[in-house]
Amino acid sequence: MRIALIHALKHSIVPIEASFARHWPDVRLMNLLDDSLSADLAREGGLTEAMTERFLRLGRYAAGTGSDAILFTCSAFGPCIEAVARAHAPMPVLKPNEAMIEQAAARGKKIGLLSTFPPTLASMPREFPPSIELVPKLADGALGALDRGDRATHDRLVVEASKDLRDCDLIALAQYSLAPAAAGVAEATGRPVLTTPDSAVLKLKKMLGAGPD
Repeated sequence: MRIALIHALKHSIVPIEASFARHWPDVRLMNLLDDSLSADLAREGGLTEAMTERFLRLGRYAAGTGSDAILFTCSAFGPCIEAVARAHAPMPVLKPNEAMIEQAAARGKKIGLLSTFPPTLASMPREFPPSIELVPKLADGALGALDRGDRATHDRLVVEASKDLRDCDLIALAQYSLAPAAAGVAEATGRPVLTTPDSAVLKLKKMLGAGPD
């Protein structure tokens, strides 16, 4: 089984590979990285037709390598990923957060959504069911720290920001790069914490018949 992983941030690679190592170690992985996507989205202020076409090209390349599924790890590009999924149906093409959203909606009514990338808080909330009360929170400055290679400062800022979400039923970490901070967030808030990579790996494993029903 071969899974193509497509990234818009280099920080997503280690967390998703760690989740596969825990939950599905015998699958073959392929990484595609275009870290200009996030920078271009931040500069342009929104998704464009040109951005969607870039995603479609990435999807065609991944499918052409013989991949059995595609997992995108970039949380701010939902409509672009949906276009790839339509183009390659019935092959599984997952948005990075859809599995976590399903889990979160089944477990709580008031959900804290913690992010380090502002566009994610603009695009991702509409993917939750309307019955969910969503409390978005930006960990300001954390992504910049991670870009400088300062994981400790990133995690500290994330944990501090999470304290504003202590009255939620659970906390959803919006980005793959946030996953290593999950334990610190849980300790600081006393709330259950869901991460996008673990949820995505388990969903893909089930979809491809390699995991429990």
